[in-house]
Amino acid sequence: MRRREVGFGGRLAQLTAAGMLVAVATLGLVAAGTVALRAAPSLTSNKSGGFQTSIPNVILIEAQSDSVLFEQNADQPVEPASLAKLMTLEYVFNEIVHGRLKLDDQFTISENTWRKGGAPSHGSTMFAAIHSQISLGDLIQGIIVDSANDACMAIAEKLAGSEAAFGDMLTKRAREIGLMHSTFTNSTGYSDPGLHVTVRDLAELSRHLIQAYPQFYPDFAQRDFTWNKIHQENRNPLLGMGIGADGLKTGETPQAGFGLAGSAVQDDERLIVVLAGAKSDKERADEARKLLDWGFHTFQSRILFVAGRAVGSAKVFGGNQGYVPLVAGGPVRVMVPRDDDADLSARIDYMGPVPAPISKGQAIGTLKVWRGDDLALEAPLQAAQNVGKGSMSQRAMDGAAELIIGLFRAGVSRL
Repeated sequence: MRRREVGFGGRLAQLTAAGMLVAVATLGLVAAGTVALRAAPSLTSNKSGGFQTSIPNVILIEAQSDSVLFEQNADQPVEPASLAKLMTLEYVFNEIVHGRLKLDDQFTISENTWRKGGAPSHGSTMFAAIHSQISLGDLIQGIIVDSANDACMAIAEKLAGSEAAFGDMLTKRAREIGLMHSTFTNSTGYSDPGLHVTVRDLAELSRHLIQAYPQFYPDFAQRDFTWNKIHQENRNPLLGMGIGADGLKTGETPQAGFGLAGSAVQDDERLIVVLAGAKSDKERADEARKLLDWGFHTFQSRILFVAGRAVGSAKVFGGNQGYVPLVAGGPVRVMVPRDDDADLSARIDYMGPVPAPISKGQAIGTLKVWRGDDLALEAPLQAAQNVGKGSMSQRAMDGAAELIIGLFRAGVSRL
């Protein structure tokens, strides 16, 4: 099995006036070049270049399509500080959804939690009293609004017994939802040699929280929280800017600098910005707003493929047909600049040829779309139909073809 790169059979594909990409892949045996996606006159849009930011690690994405609008060192490991608490919240939300936790469950504030995460720590806290009992619902509010370390630690101790054990649980859950480059060692984001994330993973985590937990996400827009007669305000500076912001969280430590995961909605379009390493809370707020403003004013959404339309096809090995058409799970959208020709190109990557039998809906590969030199979108593709096993002669012919191709490639590699 080899990685295939299929450029839609080498054909030029164009966006129609309706915004639909018309392309059929006919080449799967060898790597083909990328295919240009040229915008029709009615869909003219503008190149995005020129935006600059002082933030060392940043990414801006559109939530529905997962299109990347801007990135800078988005895959470089960084310390998350309190942005790690988003993973703690995701874990708790998932446990509630599956019935393993309830909002009225009671959690104890141990002496360890009180000393390291409560008032004596002089950090972000709910000021929970030692040995007190607090409901999970209040702990969640404390984490979201107050960035409460004691709330996170109480959860970690009850669910895992220790911070380190809970960190392992968070990392396992992170892998389950596709965060492959982030490792968690505690519930709070306290600086630790093994704790690291990427802003790309944090953007995907933010997107997941918004889409998977609509019953909980509105809490991130909560401006303040009063618990036990102690009133605290949400530290997210975007919430008061009048730009449609409704989440998510800030974080800062001397080691990590100032970070933020934020989201805003304008004209039914949601953008997510994540940044790390700002020098001050002012720089963090100013640059986050600039990125969101730039994204909303520079880009618009376009449909490349309507739901159910074949994106391309993959070569089949040993099947009763030579290729299987590939579709995305829904419409494929990409963000394109508003005011100039969109310079788009695309490629399908998959491990092939794909052995038969193949089931409809089986994951096959990935559609990658570039805007200029920037990877703008990755969309998983699946088989659009069943493919059964072929006859003995068909399988023999496929085997012979693969042998010849393998020998040819081996010869080329020695040249």
